[in-house]
Amino acid sequence: MSNKAHGNEMIYRTLGSTGEKVSAIGIGGFHLGLPNIPEQLSIRIVRSAIDRGITFMDNCWDYNNGASELRMGKALRDGYRDKVFLMTKIDGRSKKDAARQIDESLRRLRVETIDLVQHHEVLRFEDPHRIFDEEGANAALIEAREAGKLRYIGFSGHKDPSIHLYMLKIADEHGFSFDTVQMPLNVMDAHFRSFQQAVLPELVKRKTGVLGMKSMGGGVLLESGIVTPVECLHYALNLPTSVVITGIDSLKILDQALEAARTFRPMSGSKVKSLLARTKSAASRGEFEQFKTTSLFDGTALNPEWMGEESEHELKKKQEARKRK
Repeated sequence: MSNKAHGNEMIYRTLGSTGEKVSAIGIGGFHLGLPNIPEQLSIRIVRSAIDRGITFMDNCWDYNNGASELRMGKALRDGYRDKVFLMTKIDGRSKKDAARQIDESLRRLRVETIDLVQHHEVLRFEDPHRIFDEEGANAALIEAREAGKLRYIGFSGHKDPSIHLYMLKIADEHGFSFDTVQMPLNVMDAHFRSFQQAVLPELVKRKTGVLGMKSMGGGVLLESGIVTPVECLHYALNLPTSVVITGIDSLKILDQALEAARTFRPMSGSKVKSLLARTKSAASRGEFEQFKTTSLFDGTALNPEWMGEESEHELKKKQEARKRK
């Protein structure tokens, strides 16, 4: 599942069926654009991470009103772009809005091609239908791939595993296969509306690249006092993930992530069982996975304009459905 390059402490894994080799730890883009993080520190974090073996870079069109992508673009100058696998996400559900956001991300990131673009925050059962509409966002991503603007296509979400499975089902019905899927994978997810239990086996079967996120639940898991940051990262790395994406807002936290990669060893069954037993009670109601149980992490719910208006084709289908009632 993993291997270490000579002279490098980072673990490298294959990204699903793409054949791409990526670092098992990825830099989360959100923290890089926070107003309380100086831009020069963000750039230093990214470049230090790359210099020390991290190659996977996460981002999103909406993070901090574009500041995260802008800072990433500056960090990847001076030869750093060629050393990374660059990913971003878009919110647009219509072909028009998705195409516009892709072009904006390309300009902010200062690149001609983004390695991976994902549909962001697939949180609702209507999202797959909007994305795979004739004039939906996936048509824009396919056209962008054909034009050389991106290489691979995936989707992300953090709300409910059943929605991820539904997204895969609708994609199948349209004859489309995703290269990657991003989802929460952590020591508490295993006990509550579990992506690990419901979605992960399906992705492994499909040989889809698994991008784990929220290994510490945005820091909320740590408030339980039950687990340490390194334990959280080790647990996520022990799953069949291609990449574990983690937020980095200081060089100290970067050191912590790199230390987790350096010290990671496949966990024994008894060790996993012990860790899960320790977290079972606290995890049972989703109290520490607030991205599942509240709207606090739902950027597109708070900003529906990011997704754009429904296409004329979608609206026409709705009107026809109402007539049939």
